[in-house]
Amino acid sequence: MTVLVDDPIWPAHGRLWAHLISDADLDELHAFAAAQGVPARAFDLDHYDVPADAVPRLLAAGAKRVGGKELTRRLIASGLRIRRRDRH
Repeated sequence: MTVLVDDPIWPAHGRLWAHLISDADLDELHAFAAAQGVPARAFDLDHYDVPADAVPRLLAAGAKRVGGKELTRRLIASGLRIRRRDRH
């Protein structure tokens, strides 16, 4: 499994946010996120929303930085992607 994080370019709530995903397994993604102090409420069906200040900590813990298009491509290829139209 590889945990991937994109660049924090998504503005919300006065901050910039990135996405944290797994390219293979949600259980391992949840374990990685919990070990790094990412709250469960940050999970959004197939990814975690993480603030910009968390990205260096995630990278130091072993996440790999990729661009947004690569992150999306890898999430789709993993079969874990939840399409926008399938979100409630």
